[in-house]
Amino acid sequence: MQSILIITATDEEIEAIKAKFKNLEEIKIKDLKCWIGKFDEKQYILTKAGIGKVNAARVTQLLIDSFDFEYVINIGAAGAVNELLEIGDIVIGEKLVQHDFDTTAFGDKRGYITGVGKYFESNEKLIKACSKVIEKSKINTKCIFGIIATGDVFCTKNEIKEYIRKEFNADCVEMEGAAIAQVCTLNKIPFLVIRSISDKLNGNNQIDYNEFAKLAAERVAHFVLEI
Repeated sequence: MQSILIITATDEEIEAIKAKFKNLEEIKIKDLKCWIGKFDEKQYILTKAGIGKVNAARVTQLLIDSFDFEYVINIGAAGAVNELLEIGDIVIGEKLVQHDFDTTAFGDKRGYITGVGKYFESNEKLIKACSKVIEKSKINTKCIFGIIATGDVFCTKNEIKEYIRKEFNADCVEMEGAAIAQVCTLNKIPFLVIRSISDKLNGNNQIDYNEFAKLAAERVAHFVLEI
């Protein structure tokens, strides 16, 4: 039986999605905790990868090697790069890019990864499913389709925000999505990354994150199961 994998990074995010299921079964794959549950007759596997690209990639590959997945979804919080986004808004990642991947010394564009390209594109069928949810007004939250930038840094400075926005036309920034997208692309497994805004890059956004991370986690967990 094919399953759907939902990957989170933090305690707030995994607890928010676990709360949507009944009778979850906890299992371990090596040292990784996972939870198996059913929702609308589909089987889901939920897990917390931890923060950062290496953790995200390691867990994604480990679980792909252990189960047969219909598709993989990464959910969580993100910092707004697009000035029009507010706390709690949702960004559906049509494309993802690793903003800290830089081989420009060899003539490549920033974010370009040899063999896979610059942008990773989420599965078209899943993007359309998001559109249907929004059209049916099941979500009372602002949702946009856009570009999510990933890097191994919690961005705070305004100049970083301006750089990421200008260089990649990104809408938000986080620390795992594009790494998961890369692993899924290499394994030819459909994926989708959805983020809810927990903070705005303003020099003090770590304070905003601490205050609104739980809200962002709950909003994105609700959205993903509406799909």
